[in-house]
Amino acid sequence: MSKSSTKKSKSFTLTENSTGNSFELPVLEGSVGPRVIDVRNLYAETGCFTYDPGYTSTGSCESTITYIDGEDGVLLYRGYPIQDLAGKCDYPEICYLLLYGELPTELQKSKFEDNITHHTMLHEQISTFYRGFRRDSHPMAIMCGVVGALSAFYHDSLDIADPSHRMIASYRMIAKIPTIAAQAYKYSIGQPFIAPRNDLSYSENFLHMMFATPAESYEVSQTLAKAMDRILILHADHEQNASTSTVRLAGSSGANPFACIAAGIASLWGPAHGGANEAVLNMLEEIGHIDNIPKFIKKAKHKEDPFRLMGFGHRVYKNFDPRAKIMQQTCHEVLEELGIKDEPLLDLAMELERIALEDDYFIEKKLYPNVDFYSGIIFKAMGIPVSMFTVLFAVARNVGWIAQWNEMVEDPSQRIGRPRQLYLGETERTFVELKKRK
Repeated sequence: MSKSSTKKSKSFTLTENSTGNSFELPVLEGSVGPRVIDVRNLYAETGCFTYDPGYTSTGSCESTITYIDGEDGVLLYRGYPIQDLAGKCDYPEICYLLLYGELPTELQKSKFEDNITHHTMLHEQISTFYRGFRRDSHPMAIMCGVVGALSAFYHDSLDIADPSHRMIASYRMIAKIPTIAAQAYKYSIGQPFIAPRNDLSYSENFLHMMFATPAESYEVSQTLAKAMDRILILHADHEQNASTSTVRLAGSSGANPFACIAAGIASLWGPAHGGANEAVLNMLEEIGHIDNIPKFIKKAKHKEDPFRLMGFGHRVYKNFDPRAKIMQQTCHEVLEELGIKDEPLLDLAMELERIALEDDYFIEKKLYPNVDFYSGIIFKAMGIPVSMFTVLFAVARNVGWIAQWNEMVEDPSQRIGRPRQLYLGETERTFVELKKRK
């Protein structure tokens, strides 16, 4: 897909109060979304940097992959609404779309899936690598270590200047991440690893590696496989979030792709990023019972009370999370498939959802249930432990990281990341020899 050229719009005039000097800064327009002020020459022209902790008002790159409109609740992958993709595609189609910019034809999809399927096995020595971890290691710690170590096993895909190397590395990451994740889970519970199966779909294969044992056959539920497919699609990419920015920043130094994805996994592990669905379950356990909901609703409304309802509202989406409605539907399908009707924690979540959707306070503040509220409930219902929640997020987001990394490598305007700072430390001091210090 051809990349749309950046359009120059009107300029932005910056006036320095102390001198009265004015500086013209170009204003750039994308194909959709807010305009951006181009500050690349700001320091050269003014001797000043911008100050933007967290870079929340800074555009760090050009991209054609994902677009978010937080005000109107819009999420597009390569221009396609997430609602259409999650309802009509499977995860490999989304992988192809994010990597290549277009939805595949039947022939392209078949060839792509065949290539992915035949890369799902891990090098046999990697299996022994797991034994170096303690059995009670967090699965995300294992993910960071094993994914980073892939560069020690696959030397034929480390040259980032070679398009064929990048393609092989991309396919390997998409194929092997579910295997690595499933083996991290199996290792944590002391069960033998289950080899991937080429006759299963992407999501079916992942569930099979997670839950099958050598002792008996395991039949993958199509409802659960469909639910896993949707979860993976809904989390596949989300613009320049913390972990994606980490992947790009690591990649800007020329680091190999496996190291960059490991860096993204480490960033995702943070509770403020990938741990939100785990926080939802912790909150539900704190509430404890349906009868306690009014008390905690009151606490959530009180400005001085530190308690917050996790899984409601979103930092980017100021209206509603477009992924949440799909996840809500998926949640109810999973609960029905598994025949779960009397699980206290899930009953509590459903009642909290009902109240939040009807309460004037939540409606006025636009605190609607987000994708994290439902995903944690689905995972719990499927028997996936809390320690694996963020791992599944990494499995889904992996393709987004890869697509963003590839785009960054191919972008001639990208340079090594080098944020600046507002220094507040000591100015130059006179050195005093040790014997003379008081």
